[in-house]
Amino acid sequence: MSASSVPATATQDTTSDAAHDATPTERDAGTTRVDVRPLHRRLGPGDRIRFGSFLGVLVLLVVWSAGSALGLIDQRILSAPWTVLTTAGDLIADGRLQQNLAISAQRAFLGLGIGIVLGTVLALVSGLSRWGEALLDGPIQVKRAIPSLALLPLLILWAGIGETMKVVTITLGVFVPIYIHTHNGLRSIDSRYVELAETVGLRHWAFIRKVVLPGALPGFLLGLRFAVTGAWLSLVVVEQFNSTSGIGYMMELARTYGQTEIIIVGLVLYGLLGLLSDGAIRLVQRRALSWRRTLAD
Repeated sequence: MSASSVPATATQDTTSDAAHDATPTERDAGTTRVDVRPLHRRLGPGDRIRFGSFLGVLVLLVVWSAGSALGLIDQRILSAPWTVLTTAGDLIADGRLQQNLAISAQRAFLGLGIGIVLGTVLALVSGLSRWGEALLDGPIQVKRAIPSLALLPLLILWAGIGETMKVVTITLGVFVPIYIHTHNGLRSIDSRYVELAETVGLRHWAFIRKVVLPGALPGFLLGLRFAVTGAWLSLVVVEQFNSTSGIGYMMELARTYGQTEIIIVGLVLYGLLGLLSDGAIRLVQRRALSWRRTLAD
């Protein structure tokens, strides 16, 4: 029997049964089935939580306070939050905290500034020139594999135990992430932009200003986040080597006298500085890269 001889009623019944078997929220559009159910949830991480970066810190503070209040945390091992707060107030009152913080910040920002400039220049030379990459990338990758703190014995021999050694150590902890991520950003620039620049006849410096620098900006800002963290980590260590000032010196002196609460004040201060620095860079990142649509938005 040919298809044309099938009764129309049978065809209608078959179509009716198929429509009945389908879910009420699905309809056929030609040969493509379309799901018309409303999207009840958004894919991805969802909407941004205001002050979300501080939520985990707040939870940690609540757990710490509860453990101290219930006697679950030995005060000789970890002082209670209110004890730390009182100690911080006393240090502020006699001016010790502000003085040491100013010296630590000066060291950190000086090393950070030098490291940013050095890492950016080296990344540009290596990223824009094959000869530059051949000469620079290998030694920097070797440095990347050697922790900056492992170089401290040599740096002490070369530069002594003064401010120069501290700033150089911080610089070494900063320039490598700046170089790595900026170099990766340069090499990730879409080749079509380069072809377009050649087509419109951009000169070398105009090409760097209008194509290279904007293209490398995402990588540079990501490297900057790692660099800021590296600066504070290096500062924590170098300030405990024969220093006479700074937050690290204050903590080392407190260790000598068994003053746990002052050590915790220093740790909390380092943590706050790192958190605020990273938050500031993330804010700049969102503003400078507002043209990109990512899951972080």
